[in-house]
Amino acid sequence: MGKDTGFLEYKRKNNGDVPPKERIKTFEEFHTPLMTEERRQQASRCMNCGVPFCQSAMNLSGMVTGCPLHNLIPEWNDEVYKGHDKHAFARLHKTSNFPEFTGRVCPALCEKACMCGQYGDSVTVHDNELYLVETAFENGYIQPMVPSIRSGKRVAVVGSGPSGLAVADELNHRGHTVEVFEREDEIGGLLMYGIPNMKLDKTVIKRRRALMEAEGVVFHTGMNIGDSKSVTERKTEKASKTVTSDDLLAKFDAVVMCCGAKKARPLPAADPEKIGGVYYAVDFLTQTTKALMKADDVTSDALKKQGGYIDAAGKNVVIVGGGDTGNDCIGTVIRMGAKSVTALEMMPKPPVERAANNPWPEWPKVLKTDYGHEEAIYLFGDDPRVYETTVKSVATDKKGNIKHIETVKVAFKDGKLTEVAGSEKTLKCDLLLIAAGFIGCEDYSADAFSLKRSPRGTVVTEDGGYHIQGTKVFSAGDMHRGQSLVVWAITEGRACAKEVDEYLMGYTNL
Repeated sequence: MGKDTGFLEYKRKNNGDVPPKERIKTFEEFHTPLMTEERRQQASRCMNCGVPFCQSAMNLSGMVTGCPLHNLIPEWNDEVYKGHDKHAFARLHKTSNFPEFTGRVCPALCEKACMCGQYGDSVTVHDNELYLVETAFENGYIQPMVPSIRSGKRVAVVGSGPSGLAVADELNHRGHTVEVFEREDEIGGLLMYGIPNMKLDKTVIKRRRALMEAEGVVFHTGMNIGDSKSVTERKTEKASKTVTSDDLLAKFDAVVMCCGAKKARPLPAADPEKIGGVYYAVDFLTQTTKALMKADDVTSDALKKQGGYIDAAGKNVVIVGGGDTGNDCIGTVIRMGAKSVTALEMMPKPPVERAANNPWPEWPKVLKTDYGHEEAIYLFGDDPRVYETTVKSVATDKKGNIKHIETVKVAFKDGKLTEVAGSEKTLKCDLLLIAAGFIGCEDYSADAFSLKRSPRGTVVTEDGGYHIQGTKVFSAGDMHRGQSLVVWAITEGRACAKEVDEYLMGYTNL
């Protein structure tokens, strides 16, 4: 695939980035695409591999490398190189429902397994994918595909994150009537309110919603699902409209639970309900995005004028957690005008290059400096990350608001996390954000359907599948898998849809 000597003739060239000095003034996406000819050159670097690991999704040493969707990457890279963009997109869309999402937020498991990356730089698969889907939208290759025949079967999907959207998209195109129920005022789940605008512009999600609605999917937002008791308790908390699990089971032939894993991992030393100035990261990001969507534009100044969010302006911010959400919090508080930002990470600092025991094509356990880290380095002069450290205690003022924290070094001994004696330090902190991950689905949504949970807080289904035995209920995405990536959520949604279709029809052609 591609040009035989492309990987020898051209060096890897990523999409450009707006410099930190400029991009921190706005919540706009900041990646700038290559010229079309440059993109074709990048696609030509795809080698004619005998075994394309990029689309394999192999589990090596406990971590997956290669695309979980098994995207036909060499095929569409070849078509991009040859200028056949429409056909290239057709090959991409065959396995991927929402390339506009993964092309922006996926950590590119495909590139980590690229043959070019064994001794050099991998192919720009991630950027090529984004080019393809945006070119398809721009040139009208993507049009509503309304099923010509309906099956007469009705499916309810609870949750509109990437897994729920994938289930809905697949089953709708199959001909089933699909209705999606979302607790928030907008669809998208963490795509909408867990990932900041500069990483995924919210107009991209609204564009996809409009397309799916044109194809026949019905979305109900501000709709809470639970048993009678939980619906009553949460009516004013999250949603203006309510429906019980009994209602869904009576009205629909199948119900698919895709509610995510939104139960945040607590930080024992800092309870957001007891200490002012302490928040879970997703709550912080959600409020920011909601305020930004009401503002006149997506600049930092417009956000300030709008108000109604957790403001980091002029504050010493500490973020607990070194993953993508922690990085997104760094970028967000910088745009708000934070006085300082520190990110605490319990794990040791990864090496800059692969260790000998972490060979290609395993997932590279190396140091990743993301956009938020880059912006903090530019603004404050230092990398904000402090490794092998956590919060030991929190000091508050007379009003119960946080004023500083005490940190402590930690280490793993015999598989247990232990504190390093004498390593305590005091750190100024006006705003503490907990981005320590999630520990499973919220209880009330699972309890409404009497769904059994694993010790990890995930919904238990039939072995290797998505069906809850003896019911018409299915589960997919983070609710079923546990906290994971957008690409895995879409993969789960597609696989679950196949099981639902077979359950409804007795066979499936998905």
